[in-house]
Amino acid sequence: MSKLRRVVLIVDTARHYHRKIVVGVASYLHAMDGWSLYVEEDPHERLPDFRDCRADGVISTFHDQKISATVSRLKIPVVGIEGDYGWRDEESRIPYFATDNGAIGRMGAQDLIERGFRQLAFCGIPSKRTTGWSHERASAFEQAAREAEIPCSSFIGRYSTAREWSEVQRELTKWLATLEKPVGLMACNDIRARHVLEACRELGVRVPEDVSVIGVDNDEMMCELTTPSLSSVEQGTRNLGYRAAELLDRMMAGEKPVQIRFLVEPEGVVTRRSSDILAIADDDVKVAVQYIQEKACDGISVPDVVASVDVSRSTLEVKFKDVMQRTIREEIQRVQLQRAMQLAATTDLPLKQVAAQAGFSSVQYMTTVFHKSTGETPREYRRRSRT
Repeated sequence: MSKLRRVVLIVDTARHYHRKIVVGVASYLHAMDGWSLYVEEDPHERLPDFRDCRADGVISTFHDQKISATVSRLKIPVVGIEGDYGWRDEESRIPYFATDNGAIGRMGAQDLIERGFRQLAFCGIPSKRTTGWSHERASAFEQAAREAEIPCSSFIGRYSTAREWSEVQRELTKWLATLEKPVGLMACNDIRARHVLEACRELGVRVPEDVSVIGVDNDEMMCELTTPSLSSVEQGTRNLGYRAAELLDRMMAGEKPVQIRFLVEPEGVVTRRSSDILAIADDDVKVAVQYIQEKACDGISVPDVVASVDVSRSTLEVKFKDVMQRTIREEIQRVQLQRAMQLAATTDLPLKQVAAQAGFSSVQYMTTVFHKSTGETPREYRRRSRT
């Protein structure tokens, strides 16, 4: 019988981001059935007595200075999970996993652009040591807007917490009033998105008709408590937790990690009412895009899309290309490819099933589209997304 390994998990269970990481760690734990896991329930007393618990390995956040200093001195395998910039020493050889903030920002911008918005905005939070992630998301969002040649307004402000609620709302309403409508807006996280939604209510601005809002974290409770319900980027934190546990297991078995920094890609935008709209003025194109979004993964073709609209194929193709800057066929492939990428990265489905569920007629055809768009085969993309 193999040795039972004692693993300490140091997280803030009050934070939704960390709770999802715990779910990922638990998934690995159940698959291996060889760990005894210590998790402190009190968010203010997360450090155990390492001499007493006789830990074999540690998975730890670095957003607290005391925790960072203590964990960094340990002589046992440690893997970091860095949800924010925190207090990790950049010269440290402790491997750590973080969500890809650049990919998160680009994903939010792309979702809004694909909905037809030609005005974009980003709402971040004031800069400090532990909030660099907000700046990274903003920079990537702004870059995506520049590449699409779409105007973008960014806002940080001086206030961002519930204790400063009046100041938060005063700043946000002043900024929101200056934005040209309709506008697609991404907030750096779900909490900040809630601030934006409340400011929209105070101004009498319609959501999503005038301001379409996307947050980050997909905190289900927070997203459903807002009015309207909040769309949000799912960061991929469960995958982060699983991969961190997997690496720690190998380190406890004696493996020396070569790579130190691991970025985990976001899973996708979970659409709720706050962004569930197409900002497309042409009614025929709007109907066609809605049909493609709903049916692309059923294996539809261009004639199917034309049949959903009461105009000729030639008329629709000209209007579609003019409004969307791509052809109907390209839009079908784009939606199918997004689904295939999600399935390849987040499931172990055979590629034949991935192709079928994404609406491709064959694995060969999916591979051709995949390689043309990403420069990788589906198998290469799957491998890279997990290493």
